[in-house]
Amino acid sequence: MAKEFSRADRVAQQMKREIAVLLQREFKDPRVKMATVSDVRVSGDLSYAKVYVTFLNLNSDESEVNQAIKVLNRAKGFFRGQIGRLMKLRIVPEIAFYHDKSLDTGMRLSSLITSTIAHDRALSREFGTEEESTPADAQVNTENLEEEE
Repeated sequence: MAKEFSRADRVAQQMKREIAVLLQREFKDPRVKMATVSDVRVSGDLSYAKVYVTFLNLNSDESEVNQAIKVLNRAKGFFRGQIGRLMKLRIVPEIAFYHDKSLDTGMRLSSLITSTIAHDRALSREFGTEEESTPADAQVNTENLEEEE
């Protein structure tokens, strides 16, 4: 029977939890604000770990994000020492911090979709074409039919 998760995956999950707690409670640098660990990837031999971090309040300013990543990478010795102490690993992975841009990308795509839908609705009203009903509208219509019966 195959294992559900490899050892590297289990170590990555535990490292994610521990680094998140360390960032929240132990690491006190004013340049790193509202940091969230979004993912940790550990190499198969457990010698390297990539820690992906999202900053909730620094999404718009790229220079502040880069500075925060540099600060975290300078403090990687602190994190590695704490991980070794907390997880009691024989081999503690070398840690490197990276900015996870998926939150920024998701927010940008969401705003693009919202503005495109609003633009389409405005065009359909302007040219008098019928809008297709959305699934939410269809659900409301079926509820009205049930009430009428």
